[in-house]
Amino acid sequence: MDAARRRVRLSDFHVSVLGLLVEEEQIPEELFQARAELREVGVLEADDKIAADLYPLVATLMAPRVIAQVEMSGPQGVTQSGAVIGDDFIFTHENWPGEAESDYVPAEPETLVWALARMVDLHRDFTDGVDSDEVIISTMGAFDDLVARMETGQFGRPEVAAEETDAPFRLAEVLSQLNCTWRMTVAWQGAGAPGNGLAVSALAVWDCGVEGYWLRELPAEPVVDGQVDHSSELRVRRTSAKELWQLITDLLPDGSQLASA
Repeated sequence: MDAARRRVRLSDFHVSVLGLLVEEEQIPEELFQARAELREVGVLEADDKIAADLYPLVATLMAPRVIAQVEMSGPQGVTQSGAVIGDDFIFTHENWPGEAESDYVPAEPETLVWALARMVDLHRDFTDGVDSDEVIISTMGAFDDLVARMETGQFGRPEVAAEETDAPFRLAEVLSQLNCTWRMTVAWQGAGAPGNGLAVSALAVWDCGVEGYWLRELPAEPVVDGQVDHSSELRVRRTSAKELWQLITDLLPDGSQLASA
């Protein structure tokens, strides 16, 4: 805990312990170690009472109005970050590659879009005067084959990789500059939403360095399990940091879209 900056570092196991304590349920044996760690740093008192400084965070985690999740895949693996928005408080959380814990930090509503943009390292474009509406159409199978070659160090020259995977040359050329891919998903209980009332908005982006940003338009987010296979159409469009800033802003619901508390 960093009391001066109102931030705390927690793993999913720690969060589970806090949730069970709030619900006054028994802590299973597999979470004993996580509970001991929370006691050691003062998050939990001797009688397992949660420290008063943690009330805003725990209250927000237990009754979120909006949840934002940021999944980024890069050379060091996958990281999970995001934000949790309650009636009274907002907290963002970020983790480093390979680490189980995330830093939970309070945020103000006016800084939320900025915080989400920072999680994906949204930055100014490296090149000017490019075709911002360039579109590449292929299949998810071709994309997967190209990425598999990159991961095993067999990508080589774009023209060779394209020929051997039956992919468009331009797709291989763009992916040869791939820094990372990221997906941002926002979920909330929607006013008048069908089914279970859960509303979801999402977008998926490639950050390709000197080749710029590419928005994946197909398969369209949010994608559910089993929806995409090897033959599914892939369509990506070159975009800009300015447009992505607006798209991130548009992911977040306004007050009229939220169900009553």
